[in-house]
Formats: sequence, structure tokens, C-alpha cells
Amino acid sequence: MGVETKKKIADSIEELQYQPNILARSLKNKSTKTIGVIVANILHEFSTQIIRAIEDSCQELDFHIIVCNTDEDPEKEEKYIKMLYAKQIDGIIIFPTGGNLKLYDRLQKSNFPIVFMDRIISEVKFPTVLLDNEKASEIAVEEFLANNYRKLGIITTSVIKNITPRIERINGFKKAIERNNLALDQRYIKSVEKGSIQSEFEKMLNLTSPPQAILAGNDFVLIELLKYIRKNCISIPNDVALIGIDDVSFANLYNPPITTIRQPTFEMGKLAAEILLDKINDSEKTINNKIYRLKPELRKRSSC
Repeated sequence: MGVETKKKIADSIEELQYQPNILARSLKNKSTKTIGVIVANILHEFSTQIIRAIEDSCQELDFHIIVCNTDEDPEKEEKYIKMLYAKQIDGIIIFPTGGNLKLYDRLQKSNFPIVFMDRIISEVKFPTVLLDNEKASEIAVEEFLANNYRKLGIITTSVIKNITPRIERINGFKKAIERNNLALDQRYIKSVEKGSIQSEFEKMLNLTSPPQAILAGNDFVLIELLKYIRKNCISIPNDVALIGIDDVSFANLYNPPITTIRQPTFEMGKLAAEILLDKINDSEKTINNKIYRLKPELRKRSSC
């Protein structure tokens, strides 16, 4: 092609503001250079940090992401999975609801690249990235004990849907209590819907022998506890000590600053993206359907 012809083509592209047909290119290359990220609740800081880490990793390899939010609803999850699959995206990272076992199974049998995030679904085998949740509770219990608190409680959001972190954090809490030869008081262990967190906390504090310290199982629980504490002029840690799992952005700004157990969210998102993109870039590769547990980290502040 001559120089003059090339210039005419370039001038035409600029004049017509031509954009390449991504769909046609994807059909030719058998890749849309796009992955889906399906989160359970996009309002969680944990979720948004994971999304950011995935996006950063994908950007480095010129991949794009489509983010969907299920609100823990299996029907919305099913709709989004089918929509993304129909768009011929290259793979999905998903916080699974656990309510679409047949669909997960079909995706697995079709060798479609999937990585589970934050939840284990025992009926299907996909690589899964999550926190060492039992360890997170153990760290919190040890920190309470180091500060001479002995009557310890935990509040999480509901475990009715068998959501892995909630169950494992309660189990880790119970194990740490028993390992340290403390009395396990079931009245101090609550797993409730979000709307009942404050009322259950109030019931705990009004017991004849209330807990001295509370572990908030996630950021939503911590927010609800702090609302109740402020509304009722409760002193932290004099009236009740507090540790939250999830290092929320306001933890260091609250008065007093809140001790938290940090999830390595960016490392988790990056690892999930690496696993997925590795499979996408080598479709013949046998993916390792292992469970990757990342270490929690104590952020000591003044609430305990």
C-alpha cells in the first residue's frame, strides 16, 4: 500500500471518527477481552476494594470488566451469569449465592473459566479465594484476652444462607474461646438479619452479666453497633470493647479509633484475576480448583 493511499485511509478514519468493531474482532480472535465480576453486595467496602484490585490486574493485560450486583439473590445471580455468558465474555469472578448449583455445574462441564470469591460451594469445584476466617476470629479473641477481657461476644449477619465467612468466623470464635478455657455463653453469640443487629446488641448489654467485648463479624455489623453506641452514649472501651472484621475506611477516624482485622482485599482480588486470566490465556490448561486462604492482619487501635 502506497504512502498516499495510507494517508487517505487515515484521513477518512479521522473524518468519520471510525471505531473498530470489537464484536467482529472478538469473533476473529475468539476473545472479547472482557470478564464479568458478580458481587453479592456492592455496598460492602470489601467488595469495592476487590473490584478495584481486579480492574487493576485486568487493565495491565488490556482486559475490561463488567460488574454486576446480586444483593444475595440467586435469581439475579442466574440472570447475570446467563447475560454475561451470552455476551461471550472470557470468564467470571463471582461471590456465589450458592443458589444456582445446576448452572455452576454446567459452566464447569463446559470448561468455562470461573473463580469463586469469598465463599466456598462444596457441591462444585472451582478455584476459590477467601480470607482465613477462623484465623481472623482467633486473632480478635487473642487481642481481647491480651487486654484482660474475658466475657466475649460476637455478632454476625445471618448464617441462614450458609455464607462461608459468617459461619467460619463464628466457628473460629468458638474454637478460640474453648482453646483458652473460657466459658462459651451462647447468649453472647448472635447471627441475625441486618435490621435486628442493634436490638440484639441491646439485649446482650442488658443481660445480668453482659459481655465485656464484642467482635463485629463484618463492616455492616460494625456500623450498626457504632450507631447504637453513639445513640446511647456508651463508652468504648470502658463500657464495651470492640473489634471489627474488615478494616473499614472510617475505623481510624472514629473516636476512639476502632481496632480491626484487615482482609488483604487487594491481594485477594489480584490473585483471583491472575487465576482467571491464566486460564483464559491458556484454554487447554487444567485449572487447579484449590481453595486459597489469605492471612488476616490485626490493626491495633484504641477500642480494645
